[in-house]
Amino acid sequence: MPAFRRVMDALYLVSGLLAALCLIAILSLIVMQMLARWTGEVFPGAPEYASYAMAGASFFAFANALGRGAHIRVSILLNAVPGKLKYLMELWCFGLGGIISAYFTYHAYQFVYFSWRFNDISQGQDKTLLWMPQSVMVIGGALLTLAFLDNLIHLILRGEHRIVRDTVAAHSE
Repeated sequence: MPAFRRVMDALYLVSGLLAALCLIAILSLIVMQMLARWTGEVFPGAPEYASYAMAGASFFAFANALGRGAHIRVSILLNAVPGKLKYLMELWCFGLGGIISAYFTYHAYQFVYFSWRFNDISQGQDKTLLWMPQSVMVIGGALLTLAFLDNLIHLILRGEHRIVRDTVAAHSE
């Protein structure tokens, strides 16, 4: 089981790193487009590529963010209820989250499949095959589904989820 745990944690970390690289790509694209405008050149497709990178940043970050406690949760409510009710509510939340993300991933896959099947291209200057940037939705959705199920199974087997909040809370004095 420890090897499986390491693989899952590494997968979530790589997903977060890919999201960070997408953000760097957005910055780079914006700077390159600014430089192109200043020099009188044209950088065709830059807005489309930036939007693809934005989708990548969002979807790749989902699973990593869940494990780090960065998603909006109902922690105030969960911390106010007694142990057994909290456990049942967390089961409900992880189960429902897993079902919703699996449903989204399934339909995103169908969307990507039809884009690939019909050779759909973007209508911008980039003429990108749309199944390529759309695939990020499927990968990110699948990773989020996996993260929800991972936490659900861990909650069932160990009595607690794996979400560890790694942010520093601001304290007012």
